[in-house]
Amino acid sequence: MLSSIGIPGLILILVIALIVFGPSKLPEIGKAVGSSLKEFKKATNDIVNDTDDSKKLDQDQRKNS
Repeated sequence: MLSSIGIPGLILILVIALIVFGPSKLPEIGKAVGSSLKEFKKATNDIVNDTDDSKKLDQDQRKNS
């Protein structure tokens, strides 16, 4: 996804963000985005693990029947 943006596009986005939000707000915004991505990744992993666990339980129940 980021490969289609390229370095010049990324620099342009950062400059616009710096102009719009100012230098004092950018670290706060970056921290908020990072923690949001971390929580999203954790929730996604939990869902995948729950799905894998339920599949294993179904297979074990079929073997025991």
